[in-house]
Amino acid sequence: VYMVESGGGFVQAGGSLRLSCKASGSILSDFSGSDMDWYRQAPGKQRELVASITTERTTDYSGSVKGRFTISRDNAKRMVYLQMISLSSEDTAVYYCNRRGNLWTWGPGTQVTVSS
Repeated sequence: VYMVESGGGFVQAGGSLRLSCKASGSILSDFSGSDMDWYRQAPGKQRELVASITTERTTDYSGSVKGRFTISRDNAKRMVYLQMISLSSEDTAVYYCNRRGNLWTWGPGTQVTVSS
């Protein structure tokens, strides 16, 4: 299984974006039984976890995005979403998704650029 992220782009500060991530490949892999995470990596920084959603749809967020980002999932489509509002230049990064624990193949990510 490999991840395919989309939805990034260029946005002004205060704007919003909705990112999508699809788990593609083997239909035998248990997407609905996997906790899923969104990560981001800014230039010159390490990849950081920003949002998580469990199989029971319990969500968790890093302090820097809490209240502004919302993670959701559609098991039938094998998709994970990240709704982002009130974006700032601090959110500029490449965004990735993957499952928790036994990782699937990383995708190329989707670039989010926020101008101040």
